[in-house]
Amino acid sequence: MRIKMVLPALAEATDPFFRPIKYSLFPPLGLASLAGHCRDGDEITIEDEHVGPVRTDDQPDIVVIETYITSARRSYELADLYRARGAHVCLGGIHPTSLPLEAAEHADSIFLGPGDESWPRFLADYRAGRPKRVYRSERRSLMGLPRPRRDLIDRDRYLVPNSIVVSRGCPHSCDFCYKDAFYAGGRSFYTAPVDDALDEIASLPGRHLYFLDDNFFANERYARSLMAGLRGAGRVWQAAGTVEAVLRPGLIEAAADAGLRSLFVGFETLDQTALAEQGKGHNVGRDYDEAVRRLHDAGIMVNASFVFGMDHHTPDVFARTAEWAISRGIETATFHVLTPYPGTSLYTRLEREGRIITRDWDRYDTRHCVIEHPTMSPAEIEAGYHRARRMFYSWKGITSASLARETTGEKLRHFAYSAAWKKAGPVWDAAISLGALPYARPALEAVLDGTQWVRRAFGLAEA
Repeated sequence: MRIKMVLPALAEATDPFFRPIKYSLFPPLGLASLAGHCRDGDEITIEDEHVGPVRTDDQPDIVVIETYITSARRSYELADLYRARGAHVCLGGIHPTSLPLEAAEHADSIFLGPGDESWPRFLADYRAGRPKRVYRSERRSLMGLPRPRRDLIDRDRYLVPNSIVVSRGCPHSCDFCYKDAFYAGGRSFYTAPVDDALDEIASLPGRHLYFLDDNFFANERYARSLMAGLRGAGRVWQAAGTVEAVLRPGLIEAAADAGLRSLFVGFETLDQTALAEQGKGHNVGRDYDEAVRRLHDAGIMVNASFVFGMDHHTPDVFARTAEWAISRGIETATFHVLTPYPGTSLYTRLEREGRIITRDWDRYDTRHCVIEHPTMSPAEIEAGYHRARRMFYSWKGITSASLARETTGEKLRHFAYSAAWKKAGPVWDAAISLGALPYARPALEAVLDGTQWVRRAFGLAEA
């Protein structure tokens, strides 16, 4: 059986405003995980349109398309093309789960929720000649799953091929998050067995890991067990966590001891009222300054997430947020315009209030404003978003944030990481075009690993 799996390019992936490295970071691990359920004799291909063209001259029996909101248009184009050729087209992912009737117009089978259990059921039905139109996730568990088929992925096309997922979902329910829609009707947070996770990690070459879990520290007991297994293994890794987790006594220090070197943290907004408005109660009343200090004291870099356009935001929110992040020496920041994804509580509320101004899914990329705001126009919000981003990633912003760090090594590490991330677009373009991303990985590991590289390269002692 010939099975083609596709990750179509996000609409914004070809926007020249952003450099391509953002879309060459991680391989499509979800598709590789589905491939793990197929038979040895199946002919499987995985194509990621972010790193190469999708072939359309083939004749697969089954086409599986993972669909996000801003890849929906492209996903449907490919789906319609292959259905016209007689292939059985499967659409799954966040967007089909949120808007199943829309997706069903372009698919023979749609998958709602995680596919760990529903995909094997489909394969059995298809082989028996009775595939269903709709498959819903019924049993939520990561026990006994096969390993992702990483052999189907060209590691050289990605800067961080060692991505891994050890849990699904998150115990929190923020209004703007897709989680409640995607995991509706069952468990919304569950973990893989620690031993299975450590065995998979041991099979990965190199030192660098990236945990793609929504909230690595959601289950502290689980996280501590996993970190105990990582301690002493010589790995350096990145993950995502909450402010609340960072402030738990001893937890972030234990993570640093196990190799954590960079953490994505959802600060979202400095406005306490706006936090409560968006259901981000676990951030309300938390000391953001202390969270940043704890991370930096442990030698962990911060990738801060901020959202603009909440109802209580005023025009000063953009500069105020960027200035705070710069003054605290935050290494990288991800800025977003508040976007109501279908299926979320935010979407339901704004639709009820008549405040959604477009359903052009290409614009739901968190860089365009698709809603009416009480005090700012969409153009003002978009301009403010770009202004904050330019402030933070200007040479002045990068330099000021680097100088906010305490030691010489920390200053140099901060400058190298931030400048490489946002100011080296032509270098990344060349590295991608020449297939040189594998040669960049040792430099990334060295920077993540702290200030040792500074002392080795320049003979500097810590200030």
